Amino acid sequence: MAWQIRITEEAKKDYKKLEGSIRKQVLAGIIKVSEAPLPSPNGYGKPLGNKRGNNLTGFFKIKYRGIGIRVVYTLAVDKLIMNIVVISLRDDNYCYDLAAKLYDKYGDEIFNDVFDKF
Repeated sequence: MAWQIRITEEAKKDYKKLEGSIRKQVLAGIIKVSEAPLPSPNGYGKPLGNKRGNNLTGFFKIKYRGIGIRVVYTLAVDKLIMNIVVISLRDDNYCYDLAAKLYDKYGDEIFNDVFDKF
């Protein structure tokens, strides 16, 4: 059973900026991961932990190597909600710094069901 997908306002704006064919690939990847977003062996999730001095424990990533995009998400496990937090170019510093800034902005709410449907 696929998890419900929610998205931050910031990620929604970045998603809309993507070129059409890339947008389709990103959406397809998000939908695939939403079927099993937890970390291995139960799913596709790749935990982040500490990245470049940012504590992103509880965050996960989806890498699109062929198109150079990275998606960062969190989970509201009790409600089966997958929150898309960042959609950006695969520049580690930018992507992870943005995720940390959004964590500062939203606090622990980033792990809850508080965002719009995707």
